[in-house]
Amino acid sequence: MLRNLHTLLTEQTQKLQLLLEEVAQLKVEISRLKKERQEVNQAALELASEVYIRRSDWALKSSGATIDMQRTSKTYDCKENWGCRVLWFFHTPNPPDTILEPDISPGNCWPLQGHQGQVVIRLPARVHLTAVSVQHTYKEVSPSGTVTSAPRDIAVFNTHRAFAHIKLIVKSNWGNTAYTCIYRVQVHGKMEEQENLS
Repeated sequence: MLRNLHTLLTEQTQKLQLLLEEVAQLKVEISRLKKERQEVNQAALELASEVYIRRSDWALKSSGATIDMQRTSKTYDCKENWGCRVLWFFHTPNPPDTILEPDISPGNCWPLQGHQGQVVIRLPARVHLTAVSVQHTYKEVSPSGTVTSAPRDIAVFNTHRAFAHIKLIVKSNWGNTAYTCIYRVQVHGKMEEQENLS
């Protein structure tokens, strides 16, 4: 019986030793994963910072961007729609330069008339464009509970030269035939002089 206890104690000691080794390996693995996570987080922060700097927004009203009203579609007028008149009785539609503001809270958009149209933005400088971003609110927070007024197919025509204007064409939206809401347009790129100096 003493021999059985000794054998059992030896087996349990070996199992405990194996468990301690596994715990030590897990600690090493956790430490490695934490270090990798910190490195990934740091890399993500650096990338976000670089993207923010490289993708400066040239379509900000506060930086001097404006709307060319002569070449921009009409703002949606709901005089013909009784339900719309009731909803908008105390609220006039936002003007086109709403899209040059960073506020994209629900309902803070410019409603262009119809499911197709265009907006022409005068930039504060001549810019070599790298990207154009168009934002819309999420369905869950949309005042109408839908995103049928969001632009679906859009076009921007760019060549390899600097621009002082940008024309954004909305070819279609997600089903709203009365109007298309544009919340925010951002224009990214380098100012012409900066491009020549670098």
